[in-house]
Amino acid sequence: MSTAARFDEIVHAPNRLQICAILSAVSSADFATVRAVLGVADSVLSKHVRVLHEAGYVDVHKSTCASRVRTSMSLTAAGRAAYNGHVAALRAIVSNEGFRSHARQGGGLAQPPGPEGTPVNA
Repeated sequence: MSTAARFDEIVHAPNRLQICAILSAVSSADFATVRAVLGVADSVLSKHVRVLHEAGYVDVHKSTCASRVRTSMSLTAAGRAAYNGHVAALRAIVSNEGFRSHARQGGGLAQPPGPEGTPVNA
């Protein structure tokens, strides 16, 4: 099943994109594991997870084990859809799909100027 390409400003921030990528590959991940993979401080990860959580993209789970609180997170269905749509949009951008579509419809780009600013086709 193909995902509709949709650029998502929330997912796009580099750390949030990495968080979504990590979580897309697993059912859930511990906070400490995600922090270690990203190589960021607790506060940085917390900030980005909060943004994703408030958008409804990430669920945060807390459990107690031997008197320690353990935090894990997972992508929600909305988060998975947003991440997959964002990745599809990035793929379309890097494949120049928009330009190819425009060119097929008769559009194109002007030739760059030649030496000393003269048009190449002049």
